[in-house]
Amino acid sequence: MPVISYDMPDRFIAGAVGQPGERAFYLQARAGRRVTSVGLEKFQVTLLAERLEELLDEVLRRSGGSASVPAVTPAELQDDDPLDQPVEEEFRVGTMALAWDPEDERVIIEAQEVTEDEEEATIGVEEPHVIVLRVRITAAQARAFTERALKVVAAGRPPCPLCGLPLNAAGHVCPRQNGHLG
Repeated sequence: MPVISYDMPDRFIAGAVGQPGERAFYLQARAGRRVTSVGLEKFQVTLLAERLEELLDEVLRRSGGSASVPAVTPAELQDDDPLDQPVEEEFRVGTMALAWDPEDERVIIEAQEVTEDEEEATIGVEEPHVIVLRVRITAAQARAFTERALKVVAAGRPPCPLCGLPLNAAGHVCPRQNGHLG
């Protein structure tokens, strides 16, 4: 199984390219001049950020506060810069996995290439043709990742106040208004 590995990358972020409503989402890792971008869906970015927050909070809780997990993002790690250009997608993400390595207090994030039989794919099972992006980062970097990821997702189209569906520039057909333009 080909693994694209980044151990303590200079940068690991989620970002989007395009206009709201037509954005493409990416995870991007950079170490020196080496950059890897993998494509994923908006809901996957949200899910990854939420699960990372839960993982960090759980590690902090279980350690009784002794683990080096910051409660908030350290200011020096905040990253609002755009994705590194050009964004060249290595693969589309299917399955993702998270782990905490207590030995060196690192978060491990794995994003596995989407496969034909996605239902049967399992992280950790050797599939020689499936590519995996594996990133090891500190808890502080993980906090910064989640903060940025949630901002990127929220920067899309605003929700309709009636139904919660995304609004387009011209409005949308709102189910709560019997199909009339909202």
